[in-house]
Amino acid sequence: MAGRPRGVDDSVILRAAAEVIGRVGPTGLTLAAVADEVGLVPGTLVQRFGSKRGLLVALARQSAHEAQAHHERLRQGRPSPLAALVALAEESMALMDTPERFANHLAFLCMDLTDPQLHEYALVIHETQRRAILALLDEAVTEGELRIGTDTAALAGSVQALIAGTGLTWALDRQDTLPERLRRAVTALLSPHARSKEMS
Repeated sequence: MAGRPRGVDDSVILRAAAEVIGRVGPTGLTLAAVADEVGLVPGTLVQRFGSKRGLLVALARQSAHEAQAHHERLRQGRPSPLAALVALAEESMALMDTPERFANHLAFLCMDLTDPQLHEYALVIHETQRRAILALLDEAVTEGELRIGTDTAALAGSVQALIAGTGLTWALDRQDTLPERLRRAVTALLSPHARSKEMS
């Protein structure tokens, strides 16, 4: 197979890397597998990223850089801030649609926790998500979906913890789909603070 070093954008390669991680985990990831996914030769990926670690760092960097714009897109076209918040919860786990894929992406997160460079980008993603959640909660108060006086800062932390915990619980008990579980969990958490029970 002939490589096309200038025919495939880096962002396409990095999305393919995320897909391969979902299938085999970060330890099973190889440049050859990613290259095959996008129709390149492994040598092209070596030229662009240097190594498997270089590819993983590039994936983490791109995810961090795109996080804010991604959250902003979720608000567009949604009927309310709380509907956008539910969508944010669902989208944050979109790559983890089976317990096996969840486990493989969780293994990548474990690398983030022990590798200083990867941790830097993971922390950016984490903090960007929290700011997006807080902004949607504040907007929900302003628009009358949540009660005036709601402690949105504390609630934002609870929402973020709930998203992570729901994913792990679902991967263990495997009941329903992850989007369904996230929607129910977020709705239940916000319900006591809501002026209206309608969040979608």
